[in-house]
Amino acid sequence: MDNLTDIAVFVRVVDSGSFTKAATQLGLSRAVVSKYISRLEARLGARLLNRTTRRLSLTEAGAALYANSRDALGQIEEAETEISKLQAEPRGLLKINAPMSFGILHIAPALPAFLARYPDITVEMLMDDRIVDLVEEGFDLAIRIARLADSALVASKIAPCRQVVCAAREYLERQGVPIHPEDLRNHNCIVYTYASSPNVWRFIGLNGNAVTVPVRGNLRVNSGLAEREAALQGLGVIILPTFYVGEDIRAGRLQAVLTNFKARELTVYAVYPERKYLAPKVRVFIDFFRERFGPEPYWDRFAASAALPAT
Repeated sequence: MDNLTDIAVFVRVVDSGSFTKAATQLGLSRAVVSKYISRLEARLGARLLNRTTRRLSLTEAGAALYANSRDALGQIEEAETEISKLQAEPRGLLKINAPMSFGILHIAPALPAFLARYPDITVEMLMDDRIVDLVEEGFDLAIRIARLADSALVASKIAPCRQVVCAAREYLERQGVPIHPEDLRNHNCIVYTYASSPNVWRFIGLNGNAVTVPVRGNLRVNSGLAEREAALQGLGVIILPTFYVGEDIRAGRLQAVLTNFKARELTVYAVYPERKYLAPKVRVFIDFFRERFGPEPYWDRFAASAALPAT
């Protein structure tokens, strides 16, 4: 960095025409400016300036260094200006990762409104259900739905993610309505294979006691959307976040059951690598979706009339 500082002082001396003017412009003493130039000449092993009492002139070596350095310093200044703009207002490419189903159902429909509010941002969204390495893969942030363990990443809560047990009314009329989690042993339970324990469903009763039930069924899938579709067609019972099925419950296509028992609650987070110097484009994305979803997400409001589990 000393090299760059010395060269910057040298260019300022040449542009201003004197050590004294350069010192004034840089807020330094004339002696310090002279020290920078002497250090640069010593490092390069060449005289850069011919000094007289009346004027300065460039040597051949000085002219070559000035010609090559002035444009480079200008480019650095332009880069600093661009970075300052990026840090001053939301703009630039925002690369995000989101779970497939949540991204399709709730992030993607909101992006036109987000981009209308922030027209200088360009969004690139990759949707899949793997845990990406934000730093290695160049993401600005990721949406994750989980109970997050300790991590080097920073996590900001976007919304709660409640889960509900439900089934189509025709299925419940045919097989009966489960009253207690233990009743699920006698039902066809559609299993989500990406769950940490796919064949075990866990609940908390109104008395605070934990209830763990082994479940089984004739369909195992790695997609919540596929589970929802199978349930809508009357195949069996599902346990899914309400962001999948809130509207179906409100509309009567699915019926919530076991409402006196609370399934494990997750959280929708935005995670990103650093809290310090957070880019405005990341900050406004988090604020926008926190405002859109809120502490009581619209998908839960859709289901409010259908006796979802108390929180």
